Amino acid sequence: MMESGVPLCNICGEPMRSSLSSSLEIFVACHGCNYPLCRSCLDEEMGQGRARCLMCGEPYVHVRGKESLEESGEHVIMESHLQDREDGGVHARSLSGLSMNESEVNDGSGNTIWKNRVQSWREKKNKKNGGMKTLKDTQLPFEQQMGAKEFSEAGHRLSAIIPISRNKLTAYRAVIILRLMILGLFFHYRITNPVDSAYGLWLTSVICEIWFAFSWILDQFPKWSPISREAYIDALSARYEREGDSCELAAVDFFVSTVDPLKEPPLITANTVLSILSVDYPVEKVSCYVSDDGAAMLTFETMAETSDFARKWVPFCKKYLIEPRAPEFYFSQKFDYLKDKVQPSFVKERRAMKRDYEEYKVRINAQVAKAQKTPEDGWVMQDGTPWPGNKTRDHPGMIQVFLGRSGAHDIFENELPRLVYVSREKRPGYQHHKKAGAMNALVRVSAVLTNAPYILNLDCDHYINNSKAVREAMCFMMDPQVGRNLCYIQFPQRFDGIDHSDRYANRNIVFFDINMKGLDGIQGPVYVGTGCVFNRQALYGYSPPSLPALTKSSSCSWCCFCCCGWPSVKASKDKNESIKVSKREDLNAAIFNLEEIENYDEYERSLLTSQMSFEKSFGLSTVFIESTLMENGGVSESINPPTMIKEAIHVISCGYEEKSEWGKEIGWIYGSVTEDILTGFKMHCRGWRSIYCMPLRPAFKGSAPINLSDRLHQVLRWALGSVEIFFSRHCPLWYGFGGGRLKWLQRLAYINTTVYPFTSLPLIAYCSLPAICLLTGKFIIPTLSNVASMLFLALFISIILTSVIELRWSGVSIEDWWRNEQFWVIGGVSAHLFAVFQGFLKILAGIDTNFTVTAKAADDADFGELYVFKWTTLLIPPTSLLIVNLVGVVAGFSDALNSGYEAWGPLFGKVFFSLWVILHLYPFLKGLMGRQNRTPTIVVLWSVMLASVFSLLWVKIDPFLSNTDTSSGSQGCNLIDC
Repeated sequence: MMESGVPLCNICGEPMRSSLSSSLEIFVACHGCNYPLCRSCLDEEMGQGRARCLMCGEPYVHVRGKESLEESGEHVIMESHLQDREDGGVHARSLSGLSMNESEVNDGSGNTIWKNRVQSWREKKNKKNGGMKTLKDTQLPFEQQMGAKEFSEAGHRLSAIIPISRNKLTAYRAVIILRLMILGLFFHYRITNPVDSAYGLWLTSVICEIWFAFSWILDQFPKWSPISREAYIDALSARYEREGDSCELAAVDFFVSTVDPLKEPPLITANTVLSILSVDYPVEKVSCYVSDDGAAMLTFETMAETSDFARKWVPFCKKYLIEPRAPEFYFSQKFDYLKDKVQPSFVKERRAMKRDYEEYKVRINAQVAKAQKTPEDGWVMQDGTPWPGNKTRDHPGMIQVFLGRSGAHDIFENELPRLVYVSREKRPGYQHHKKAGAMNALVRVSAVLTNAPYILNLDCDHYINNSKAVREAMCFMMDPQVGRNLCYIQFPQRFDGIDHSDRYANRNIVFFDINMKGLDGIQGPVYVGTGCVFNRQALYGYSPPSLPALTKSSSCSWCCFCCCGWPSVKASKDKNESIKVSKREDLNAAIFNLEEIENYDEYERSLLTSQMSFEKSFGLSTVFIESTLMENGGVSESINPPTMIKEAIHVISCGYEEKSEWGKEIGWIYGSVTEDILTGFKMHCRGWRSIYCMPLRPAFKGSAPINLSDRLHQVLRWALGSVEIFFSRHCPLWYGFGGGRLKWLQRLAYINTTVYPFTSLPLIAYCSLPAICLLTGKFIIPTLSNVASMLFLALFISIILTSVIELRWSGVSIEDWWRNEQFWVIGGVSAHLFAVFQGFLKILAGIDTNFTVTAKAADDADFGELYVFKWTTLLIPPTSLLIVNLVGVVAGFSDALNSGYEAWGPLFGKVFFSLWVILHLYPFLKGLMGRQNRTPTIVVLWSVMLASVFSLLWVKIDPFLSNTDTSSGSQGCNLIDC
């Protein structure tokens, strides 16, 4: 071990010792600031022409033995003094391209590790071809190549963690622990004090409260260590975009997925594509792939029109640095567009561009109108040939490259990013796996055509709102210290077109600004389906470079399981899973030209076995398999364009995934309609971590369903996916324990994402209890003592304090928090309930039930969709709860009026719970009322309640009622006679 007190090199991390074994003095590169730089790194710095200190700018002092050479102003060229590295071993900087497991020369069986085999094979192949390539540029991972250069040339980090204030975090954790203790005392009181007169209601309420406490624990404790992050894009440019040198930023492949252009407007998809093509990133590093899973000629023609309009739009955006770079949303902004634009030509060019965009919209809308009615003979392309996708479920694979190096340039003859249209093959009898299958097809086709090391996927309605968002992500991905174990960078979702009050909590502010920040402090946020930058190697099912070893506890538990009979089956599965992942590391064998197999010797033939094992995982495509080994991206120069396109068509064929690991261990995972949660979960189980990136300007913006019915159907789809995961082999309750790579709080978060729909069962029961109590005159809580009253008050205060402190450190407004609480009840008693029953039907009986919505037109100019009423069965449970609780309140007041003064005390407790339900369902009641210009719901509600109370009071004191009590009756007569 290294002795304490010895500084570490700022580049390689090695101890600052002299390279001479006989000397114990610490090597000093700069005597001016004592900048920590070891001798090996200094040699490489000097060899690259950098002779001055990175910190103070003074010339380096190079010491060799007892001699010292000082620069006095003239340039001194120094040779490398460590060319014979056999005495000092291998320097850490030379191994920067190897992972923790790969840093060993041999594995346990004595065989060379796969990367050494790949290097030896490539050296032999280069010698055969007569071209000797150095492995320094082709083998090192991109992040390590960058880190091996000027690690701190700009003197800045690429990213930083901004922790929550210690005072806020300490108080937050203290309140959580305090609330947990109060909950224990609360349940002790509730269980030991049953209500004998209403035992069934009491037992139901206790069971529901226990479940609510359990779900609170699952939701609360993953937020134990919330953090924020900051990215330094200026430092990124200073390090990787130096003047005079070629750009060293990593390439990014953008994925845009669409299915039905009649439901997903082509103009919105086109705006998303235009925002990608004009992103603030080097043109040669950007490729946009549009997946048309509906094989619609309308989408194809829209992309053709979009590629033509991009020739004008992209240079306009980059010339004037406009934001956002989606034309529909840029021109619809209500602001002073002359602000900060001092160029005299801007106004003229903007007006001209707006006219061009309006003409472009007319052409797109004309195509949409034409596509409303399909011709009897099918669609025909402009050249007269039938459209291959006329049969949406039976058509060949289609690929069209619109823009790129060999495509059209912009109006100034500058290169444009690559734009590729992709429609995978579909045939009857094959399972296509919907969006997950389409995304996996894009992974393969992009690997063949461009093979960028990073992938950013967007829904067709999520445009890039911040043109520098990709640079923000690269500050994390390309950081040599942070990026090695990152599987993806998740951005928050932000939306346009939502009403200011956000009636149905479409923005999900609490989830994106509180829950996701909490997860970032553990192992990283969950993947939410869009606005995410992936490490391509993580999608291939690999484990991270610094793979954690099996913990002692997990290995011991495995031994115990094996000794205990039946648990050994599960333990063996966990061990097999770990072994399977480990073996995949060794299966990364060299890629061969199978036609040259006769030229291989016995050693090379042995490597062919590894290739065949690789094909069992990735499919039968040698070109694609070769691309999986290129960690820093790029395509093979030996493949000509026709072969590349042919191979791209092959990898999107409908039968390519058969007998492979696609959808099981590789790519987007199948088995749930929420493939995003499942895919991220598998990556975290392998030991990867993710990062939550929240730029000041929202990175992406999308559209959300804002009317009640569409919102409930969206929530239904999410909840159904969670139920499917719960009943699958990937359930977080039992999956992924073998390797010990998923942290416990992270597991709690994933358990919460799968069990939250089941909260609908106790929630609908608990929302019914107040009405039942009011109608029957019984209550779920016995008469409270002073101690019990203090306990209830303490629980109520702890709940408020937890929420208040969360709002403080997250910056979420109390209105957003209250909307989230309201829709938690609305969605819980409707969409979540239906998802649970639909999940049971699908799992147990194989019945897949679909809930349809009848749409009606909206003619409102602003937020027209908000006031559209669409009937759906999801509206029945919350409507029933509203009616029952309103009837219960009326019946409770009636009973109190008839019973006398002593009945009013218990009535307030019952009415409080009933009003709690009504207040949470208020946005739902407002949605049922429809248009905004009707009488406000609160007025109608209070009018009904007050009218009922006054009617009951009148009934109570009505003198014309006959009395059975004769004395009172005679007294009344006497009074009348008087």
